[in-house]
Amino acid sequence: MTPRLKLGLPKGSLQDATVQLFARAGFAIYVNSRSYYPAIDDPEIECLLVRAQEMARYVASGVLDAGLTGADWIAEYRASKPGTGDRDALTTIADLLYAKQSFGRVRWVLAVPESSPYQRPEDLAGKTVATELVQATTAYFRRKGIGVNVEFSWGATEVKPPVLADAIVEVTETGSSLRANRLRVIDTVLESNTQLIANASSLKDDWKRTKIENLSLLLRAAIEAHARVGLMLNVRCDDLSQILGLLPALQRPTVSPLSDRNWVAVNTIVDEHTVRELIPRLKASRAEGIVEYPLNKIVL
Repeated sequence: MTPRLKLGLPKGSLQDATVQLFARAGFAIYVNSRSYYPAIDDPEIECLLVRAQEMARYVASGVLDAGLTGADWIAEYRASKPGTGDRDALTTIADLLYAKQSFGRVRWVLAVPESSPYQRPEDLAGKTVATELVQATTAYFRRKGIGVNVEFSWGATEVKPPVLADAIVEVTETGSSLRANRLRVIDTVLESNTQLIANASSLKDDWKRTKIENLSLLLRAAIEAHARVGLMLNVRCDDLSQILGLLPALQRPTVSPLSDRNWVAVNTIVDEHTVRELIPRLKASRAEGIVEYPLNKIVL
């Protein structure tokens, strides 16, 4: 019987970005809107769609061997389990810097109405703060020694101040929703990015540990390749120093001899946004046969 890794994929805002990341890593995932069990073209992996807010709990309990969720929800889970062994039942395997709209981090911010008198977190002492991230928010105010009433928000949190709450703690990637609702940020509660986490007991199984580590390697390689491209070009030996001075390489460009001793081939990796300015400069420096090609993975 083929062993299988039970893998949790985040349902909701991260779902599409996660499926796309797996595709770049070499895994085709097929999501059926009527099923919570996506198909994947790896017979050794069994996928399950789980809300990111619940992923840490299911991984820690062993229902799932591994899963992808935000560092924010991991912090929320751990804050809800102070002084218990459940906190140590899951392990972070990799930071994966991607989010719903970009490849980067999101922020949970403390925000108040633009017209409110509150300028600092301390100004909210005795006030009501609405958020979905209750435990982490409570821990934030506790660290600062500020007594507030933290209320759970079921959604549409941005519309609650000033009538239903004095302030909110809400996640933001671009800040557009906060600005649209005339809210002003007065502090950052925490920053978050997606993480691959694993059950501590599953990691004691050699096969599962290897499978999880290989998955981590491929996902990180796909993220590393994002917004980068490869360049190949032929260069006269006399022009090589000048050409190399133009190339911002990931490490160092690879230079290979050609059948004509007067020429070499140069292969390098560059940020995609630099290519439109770089190629004309390379051509002006007498480079020939310039080829730009996409990258799926970069393993460092």
